[in-house]
Amino acid sequence: MVSPFDEVRESVRRYCEANHDFSFDPEQPIVRLHEPTFGADEISAALECMLTTQVTMGPKVKGFEREFAGHFGWSDGIMVNSGSSANLLALATLSNPAFADRLKRGDEVIVPALSWSTTVWPVVQMGLIPVMVDLDPATLNIDPAQIESAIGPRTRAVMIVPVYGNPCDMDAITDICERHGLILIEDCCEALGATYDQRPVGQFGAVGTFSFYYSHHMTTLEGGICVTNDPEFAELGRILRAHGWIRETENRQSWIDKYPDIDPRFLFVNTGFNLRATELQGAMGSVQLPKLAGFVETRRSNAAWFRRELDKFERVLEFQDETPKGHHSWFGFPIRIRPNADFTVADICTHLNRANIETRPIIAGNIARQPAMKTIEHRVYGDLPHADHVMRNGFAFGNHQAIDEAARAYIVDHISSFMAERQIGAA
Repeated sequence: MVSPFDEVRESVRRYCEANHDFSFDPEQPIVRLHEPTFGADEISAALECMLTTQVTMGPKVKGFEREFAGHFGWSDGIMVNSGSSANLLALATLSNPAFADRLKRGDEVIVPALSWSTTVWPVVQMGLIPVMVDLDPATLNIDPAQIESAIGPRTRAVMIVPVYGNPCDMDAITDICERHGLILIEDCCEALGATYDQRPVGQFGAVGTFSFYYSHHMTTLEGGICVTNDPEFAELGRILRAHGWIRETENRQSWIDKYPDIDPRFLFVNTGFNLRATELQGAMGSVQLPKLAGFVETRRSNAAWFRRELDKFERVLEFQDETPKGHHSWFGFPIRIRPNADFTVADICTHLNRANIETRPIIAGNIARQPAMKTIEHRVYGDLPHADHVMRNGFAFGNHQAIDEAARAYIVDHISSFMAERQIGAA
């Protein structure tokens, strides 16, 4: 017997087949920074939650947490409403009075100058001091030598970002953290599916964070997760995620026994936020997760092709090198204009945009140069020349699961035509 929901699912499938074609069309060419990774299965999974009216955080979220953590080898995952919230929860947990050897107000956290705003803002929001250091121009990742040189008497932690999915030099970074007794935090929000020495990024520190935003490798529309192998962090993180109460804790009974005179339905044992994900997000995540490896493989294949085809312009263009021992997941394809070029990043982006090839800056550029930094206490180590170069001369175009051979050729043809107009030949 066909259930009413089977009919809904079939209707969704037919609608998507008729209306969701995101492949490249040579007759109406456009190459977006991203195309949806989700389709009829994800929409139906979310609709099922809506139709049952079970929409707030519950078994779907918990199931996805187990699946995601288990897939990559963590003991615990704490799903939240965004990758930015994952960073906030990570810093809040590590700074909470209930966390052993916690970060304290005024402690310094070394961060890459090439990063996103919500890599840095949670550091500030916890009363900590961000210390900006420069990048390795080959990989675009934080330079381990700069980390070590920037360590001061108040330095307690390092927060890294695998830029565009390129793993950082984890051998060097973990060595520095171990020798100096520093907490390592991994902001992997744009690095889903990346590994270093065959270990998933996010497994090297106290906590890793990931984003499931619409434009990322896999999506729950909005959404994020903290992952850890530390049960103390996981339990405290669940408490802080939702109001400071015990509802989602693993050891709920121990709290009830400790405070028998308070109704356990509303027992608050710490401060907290409301960073909860929805059941729709959990359901979508469970459908998306098995597709992630395929999405990443397509991105890697595209990136290798772009590099081969564009290397002929290396006299004026700089590319991102994959970190040794790293498995890059290629959030996008970043390029920098060399200082000797007789054109600007605006020139080439304008040319590409006119051909309906979307472009964007590389992350937030040098975050130390953003006006918001004037409002917060921070420290800058060195002159940050490489991060400045990325900010002034860097751009990226899309590199995602919907880019096929025709789309790749279209992008390279228009970069080539731009170079030809300026009489720039192969290197």
